[in-house]
Amino acid sequence: MVTSNEHLTMKTSPYRTIAVLLLLACNLMKASDEIPGTDPLHPIVLTGGTIHPISGEPVEGGQLLFDQGRIVALGKQVALPADTQSLDITGKHIYPGLFDAHSSLGLVEINMVRATRDLAESGSLNSNVRVEVAVNPDSEMIPVSRSGGVLLTLTVPRGDLVAGRSAVLQLDGWTWEDMTLQSLVGMHVKWPPITPLSHWSINKSFQEQMDQRDERLRQLQHFIDDARNYARARSVSLPAARDLGYDARLEAMLPVIERQMPVIVLANELQQIESAIAFSLRENLKLVLVGGYDAARCAELLRQHRIPVIINGTLRLPRRRSDPYDDPFTLPERLRQAGIKFCIANHSRFGASNVRNLPYHAAMAAAHGLPREEALRAITLYPAQILGVADRVGSLEPGKHATLIITDGNPLETTTHVLAAFIQGRRVDLNDRHKRLWSKYQQKYRQHGAATRNVPGLRDPLK
Repeated sequence: MVTSNEHLTMKTSPYRTIAVLLLLACNLMKASDEIPGTDPLHPIVLTGGTIHPISGEPVEGGQLLFDQGRIVALGKQVALPADTQSLDITGKHIYPGLFDAHSSLGLVEINMVRATRDLAESGSLNSNVRVEVAVNPDSEMIPVSRSGGVLLTLTVPRGDLVAGRSAVLQLDGWTWEDMTLQSLVGMHVKWPPITPLSHWSINKSFQEQMDQRDERLRQLQHFIDDARNYARARSVSLPAARDLGYDARLEAMLPVIERQMPVIVLANELQQIESAIAFSLRENLKLVLVGGYDAARCAELLRQHRIPVIINGTLRLPRRRSDPYDDPFTLPERLRQAGIKFCIANHSRFGASNVRNLPYHAAMAAAHGLPREEALRAITLYPAQILGVADRVGSLEPGKHATLIITDGNPLETTTHVLAAFIQGRRVDLNDRHKRLWSKYQQKYRQHGAATRNVPGLRDPLK
């Protein structure tokens, strides 16, 4: 027999559990303290610094004027409107905002906490996914990334086979609508491994891996065929065609098969890359390669078909024991010498939390042969060109967005600080959780030092 009180307890305990879990998730996803920037009331000119347009030669002691979110003029002597606000940045440097071309920023807060991850939908064919609607504008990772000079990202869904559509985000705004610079940038596909792998983490035999590979490639082929048949049926002006039901997944594939949207394929090994290229040529699809560890080994094929490569980080280990230790470091320069369009993205096992390290991936490439100017273009102008937004961002030119950073040195140097940042002319807050924690524990060490100054063996760490 269950008493009324016992019955009430048993009945409500699942709701209490759900409430506790939701409370924990809310605490983990606490909004960042930084307030998005506001549009300036007057034109702004940055004067006295060195302007690095990226698309042209630097201008020392120049002026950069912007108004209503766009660059108006730059040079030595710029005609200024009467109500212009002047900011003296003598001795400082102006660069375009850095651009991470393959990121999960805004989709994950703490990798090990499921409630803070919204990276992928279930199932293998999710072409209808729009990543920007899942972005959390209050992520603590966004201000941290801005502090590293990264003001733009391609935020990407991470799913199985066909993951969905990515979006270019600008890292400031109250809502995902504010942050979205360009939606529906590319359809992301995770290409299956072609060669069976032998590794402790793989519990399938070689034959099982090959069967799985063949099944995934058949699945992808059938999906493309279904999209073409769907498009053909919808274009026929017959009663039966008008009665055709709406299919969100196939509808999302129409820009892909019409070459209006590229397929952005994640592939690293040579046979993966060659398989993806062969498939895209057979199906007449626009292809962008991401990952691209072995891209230099099929450089002629990539150059012939003008396929750009998003290098998924240089700060990583070689994939094979037989590879030179510096293969990941020299890949950008090898692609440049081969005449292949490329850019450098951030890659890290910790995902969004290390987007701030993007400039150091480019710096490693510069330390291993890539010209420094090219390294800067690889994280500013080149990603904008590859992803189709170079008419607005990527370099400092009249007519483009005033999305830029002010630094005390070259962004590729670890000693350089980002002193100020503007996104579409709005000055953004460069405080972040890392800086708040630094300030907090600085006080702790000061207090600790004051309390133990006369104790042998202990000293004030700030002196």
